[in-house]
Amino acid sequence: MAELIAYFSRADENYFNGTLKYIEKGNTEIAAETLQKLSGADLFQIQPVQPYSKDYNECIAEAQADLRRDARPELKEYPDSLDGYDTIYLGYPNYWGTMPMAVFTFLEHFDLSGKTIRPFCTHEGSGMGNSEADLKRICPDSKVEAGLAIHGSDVKQVENKIRRWYEK
Repeated sequence: MAELIAYFSRADENYFNGTLKYIEKGNTEIAAETLQKLSGADLFQIQPVQPYSKDYNECIAEAQADLRRDARPELKEYPDSLDGYDTIYLGYPNYWGTMPMAVFTFLEHFDLSGKTIRPFCTHEGSGMGNSEADLKRICPDSKVEAGLAIHGSDVKQVENKIRRWYEK
């Protein structure tokens, strides 16, 4: 069976060790591409129809509002099917202690029963947050394995960390 890396990532203005800076490619996308290089898995980017603001402070306010109202943002597209995949690597930045709400939309669109979900997230100090517990709640008939938390500002230097987690 094949493997899929499904990820949500955001470029634009981001937070790095106490400062804001503009990036062309999101940290989670860089981690997903590193994992894809190691695994050969298929790659799919989760993208909401209405993207978050390019401004960091506006983005976090929007993400917090989405979380508070338990939003399920509409996505631009979905894979045709996940039937051919037995393992799904799920990548996302930690937004307010969990996954961005677009990731919830993606997960709830499919029946993931019997699939293995291996989460990885990027963060600037909050680790996996509650995302693993949220995954187990949303996907009760899936095997949710221990996730990998990647410090976003270090994402370009963590290939060995990703490799060790992948090979586990």
